[in-house]
Amino acid sequence: MKLFRFGLPDHEHPGVLLPTGQHIDVTHFGEDYDESFFASNGPERLAHWLTAHAHTCPEVTPDRFGPCVKRPSKIVCVGLNYAKHAAETNAPVPSEPILFFKSTTALSGPNDTIVIPKRSEKTDWEVELAIIIGKRASYVELDDAFDYIAGYAVHNDYSERAWQLERNGQWVKGKSADTFAPLGPYMVTKHEVPEPNNLPLWLNLNGEQLQNSNTDDMIFNVPTLVSYISQFMTLLPGDVISTGTPAGVGMGLKPQRFLKPGDVVELGIEGLGSQKQVAVSFQ
Repeated sequence: MKLFRFGLPDHEHPGVLLPTGQHIDVTHFGEDYDESFFASNGPERLAHWLTAHAHTCPEVTPDRFGPCVKRPSKIVCVGLNYAKHAAETNAPVPSEPILFFKSTTALSGPNDTIVIPKRSEKTDWEVELAIIIGKRASYVELDDAFDYIAGYAVHNDYSERAWQLERNGQWVKGKSADTFAPLGPYMVTKHEVPEPNNLPLWLNLNGEQLQNSNTDDMIFNVPTLVSYISQFMTLLPGDVISTGTPAGVGMGLKPQRFLKPGDVVELGIEGLGSQKQVAVSFQ
């Protein structure tokens, strides 16, 4: 299944994209795509419910897609996880995953505007594969990691590079501005994504392709990340793991390029959908 949320910010409704290409409103299922939904085997229950009720659900043409999961308890991100990205930033290949957090208040819809923060000079883009956790995960064995995954989504891990790298402390303050985590449009259940470690992903800026890669360039793959992160914290149902970005970010270009008002960012991952954001100044 492909799950989506639609409607005004903070007032989204749950929906499902059917194999026929129809977007339907599943509000009458009675649950949003949040921690309790995933903790109670929500995707399977929803699929069963649809066998009897899909024909009664209204078809919709969303004016706005919201984040594909309702605010998770945490967004855990992985830094320098693509070999070519590490090379373009002149960083050594990590011996273990580099972890940082992104504030959940950064979540936004996949096609919402990206707001360049006040006093920002180096707002950058990062197309990433996001893992959505399906059940409580602690000390997960590598061979069991896929059992803890609900599905996958497109994430743009926007970053203010000066705040991330030049202002001391942890990366989180360069990662967490409002609108810095567009997620969606769909959470695609894992059974539809049999090879998450072999997915083409791309990003265009103003029509120019700057990122064009494959998740097979990841240094630490999907099951490794789930298992590794669960050794240090409990992952809750609905939590997001953002798995890192390939080469082609603004910081790695020569000369460097960063977002300015009016820029158009388009990105996507094969089978998971695409996003489009227009950059605006903070008002």
